[in-house]
Amino acid sequence: MMRLLSGRAERWTSVPFLSAARGGGTEAVRLDVELLRVDSLPAGCSAVLVAGDLQGIAPSPVSGQAGLLGVALADYLHVWADEGLLPPPTELGVLLTGDLYSAPDADVRGASGDVFDVWLAFAAAGCPMVFGVAGNHDEVDASRVAGLGADIALLDGERRKFGGLTVAGVGGVIGDPGRAMRRTGKEFLAAVERATNPAPDVLLLHEGPTGNAADQRGNPAIRALLERRPPGLTLCGHVHWERATASLGTGALVNTDARAVILVA
Repeated sequence: MMRLLSGRAERWTSVPFLSAARGGGTEAVRLDVELLRVDSLPAGCSAVLVAGDLQGIAPSPVSGQAGLLGVALADYLHVWADEGLLPPPTELGVLLTGDLYSAPDADVRGASGDVFDVWLAFAAAGCPMVFGVAGNHDEVDASRVAGLGADIALLDGERRKFGGLTVAGVGGVIGDPGRAMRRTGKEFLAAVERATNPAPDVLLLHEGPTGNAADQRGNPAIRALLERRPPGLTLCGHVHWERATASLGTGALVNTDARAVILVA
């Protein structure tokens, strides 16, 4: 299993973007990019980028064109590689935890929409593995994503393998099943239980478990389930934690809400 070597993320850089402000309008903020060290990486990858809740608009560092933050982040991979800060995108795996949409003017909180362009950007960058789940604000079709490449997949109850790494994923959140990307608590927990039997190396969730500290909010029922059969690494978003990591049974939990994390060995 992929396991953390350190429970504290190291701040690496940040990406400026526009986000919908709580009181209305738009604000300029920054996406933190952090480093975490793990004991192993999938074969074919020199690093793995994990990101979620990229609900903003940013200019591409390559074209200068403003678009979804996730698209800009994919373009930054080329810039960082050219500067010798990261391996080339062709050696960088990607794991996405959902909520990748923003209103075009970054002025509506909780907007929902099509996020296919984010998946397309990472595929076009040449990333050898792009696995992820959908958040409750994402509109994206799994079959369309699958058309981008053999090792590109939107997961919802499925498991995929790449380079010796087993990744499982369950998208959406617990809520009114009459609304998009929501299911009852019973259905959600059943999907997570199926996805983790047997325990994968990495589990991707949008809504995740509670952490160890009082301010590491999440769902205690998901935590209770995962503690019985913990993955090596559980990645989730949906709510933001100041400290990105927590322990989870014999494994670890990493919160990726409004942050990007680069896993390096």
